[in-house]
Amino acid sequence: MLFASMLVALGLVISALSLNQIRVGDSPQLAQATPPLQSTPGAETKPSAPPDPATTGTRPSDVPPQPARPDADAQKAGAQPALPPAPAEKTAPPIPDRSPTKER
Repeated sequence: MLFASMLVALGLVISALSLNQIRVGDSPQLAQATPPLQSTPGAETKPSAPPDPATTGTRPSDVPPQPARPDADAQKAGAQPALPPAPAEKTAPPIPDRSPTKER
């Protein structure tokens, strides 16, 4: 217990000395994380962003969209599905009901 109280007292003394040194110290110094922004030479003549690409506004209609799973008639005709079949859902047997039983 004596050792713990000595450690607390030592911590308070160090804190007081640190606070006193901060107050007495030189004028406050501020650190700036990033330097101030400067313009790139010749930035006035360069465009700020590239122009927007020209678009026609229409969707290409060369290839029509196809479903991932063709219907049964198309599969019989030889069409292959674009995606593999989904895995079967895994189900566990039902949890047995644990009703309160008499102690033996």
